[in-house]
Amino acid sequence: MTRRMRKAAAGWLFLVVLAGVFFGSWYYWRSPKDVEIAEDGLFSKDLIITRAREMAKRVYSENKTPLPDELKKLDYDQYRDIRFVRENGPWYGKNRPFEMQLFHLGSIFEKPVRINEIFKGKVKEIKYSSDFFDYGKNKIDTSKFNNLGYAGFRLHYPLNKSDYYDELISFLGASYFRALAQGQKYGLSARGLAINTALQIGEEFPVFREFWIEKPTKNAAEIKMYALLDSPSVVGAYSFIIQPGLSTTVDVEAVLFPRKNIEKLGIAPLTSMFLFGENNKYNFDDYRPEVHDSDGLLVWNGNDEWLWRPLDNSKHLRISSFVDNNPKGFGLMQRDRNPEHYRDFEAYYEQRPSVWVEPLEGWGKGLVQLVEIPSQQEIHDNIVAFFVPERKIKEGKEYRFSYRLHWTNRVPVRNNLARVTATYTGIGGVSGALQQNKRKFVIDFSAPNLKNIQKLIEDGSLKADVSASDGKILGTRIMFNPLTKAPTVYLDFQPEDGVSELRVVLRYLGNPVSEVWSYQWLP
Repeated sequence: MTRRMRKAAAGWLFLVVLAGVFFGSWYYWRSPKDVEIAEDGLFSKDLIITRAREMAKRVYSENKTPLPDELKKLDYDQYRDIRFVRENGPWYGKNRPFEMQLFHLGSIFEKPVRINEIFKGKVKEIKYSSDFFDYGKNKIDTSKFNNLGYAGFRLHYPLNKSDYYDELISFLGASYFRALAQGQKYGLSARGLAINTALQIGEEFPVFREFWIEKPTKNAAEIKMYALLDSPSVVGAYSFIIQPGLSTTVDVEAVLFPRKNIEKLGIAPLTSMFLFGENNKYNFDDYRPEVHDSDGLLVWNGNDEWLWRPLDNSKHLRISSFVDNNPKGFGLMQRDRNPEHYRDFEAYYEQRPSVWVEPLEGWGKGLVQLVEIPSQQEIHDNIVAFFVPERKIKEGKEYRFSYRLHWTNRVPVRNNLARVTATYTGIGGVSGALQQNKRKFVIDFSAPNLKNIQKLIEDGSLKADVSASDGKILGTRIMFNPLTKAPTVYLDFQPEDGVSELRVVLRYLGNPVSEVWSYQWLP
């Protein structure tokens, strides 16, 4: 196995370990009346909503049926040696644009997920079959496995070449899933729901415990699927519409039924990795200039303001909250696409997707929250972003949220604002001087819609508006950068004892012409 494959696989497995083992791997349980959701008629997502509503009235119960020892004891390499046989797949050779492949149970993947196929309105369970798998060097007696179930599944589609079925989207572990667009490699993940993230009471990880996937027609440009989400606190009915392409979109509709009051609910959660970039490279002794799946949080708030928060990885847990009313979008972005800035030709971080969350209806008052967890290894996903509704989530009520996830290279919304392209930090004041309680920040902007940038800077028409909620801004300069052909802002900051929110925005004749650069300083 190559180093890139090990890193990619290890990162994905750690994510699932974190979600499914350390914080609870949830049960697979059904009552007799759940066996066939459409046995008396054609399938409808309303049937899943009804089922979720009824399940929320029952007490949560964890499945205690153990995984067979010969599967549970598989180590990392042994589990990786179990491979799906594409030619035996459910849709292989059917002249359809999508194919399905299944993940075997074993190792850390202990809880089965039920997977159903919808064809012409009828539901048929895809029962476990050892014929779907090549077990490699493993000596496993599959004859005693009775409807074992699966750990998850993935869908394939000819994204990049008409004669090759690339991985398109994968559902594996808790409620995690990740997708790809053209020319991309797996990076950050989405989740069905986040509950009590970064609270002292401990995070709860819901799980997708059953799926219904519509068998695609021969000319299908999209694929529809449905899922039942379950946890001690909530039951949810989900629907997904997946459209692959240059940007792959996933339309999500969630109908939630809390079993109890929820202190903190995270809608459209995204999970990513940031080890180091230009702003914190000095903390890591690594030959590579940058290592991250995402480099910033972008928020388009209800007041039409665009905020850019560069990601950081410090020694402290960081939580940033952006209060809003009906946000228009947010996402974890991988803006830097220059391979020279990564120099990792196995991981190819410059090819990782950005994910933009577009609400499809008003979400009301709440906040977009960013959680940054200290990490020393790139296999750890240490970045989380989601929307937290202001309204209380109460037992016995019903809540609906719909949104579109864009797996893309750039935000699918055009504006005329200058973008933040890089953030650098270092000692403030005179370089090399001792006992200086100062930090210097250098922010590069693009300026695609401003003409004669150098002249505007020199005559003072273009200025940098800089502020800090705590501490002092000691000096600010805006200069023309001959490398980027755009403005660069330099500022010296003297922190005090508290947390400080720094802001920089470019103004032309007093009017904002850039995103707001937003940075949280921790003492």
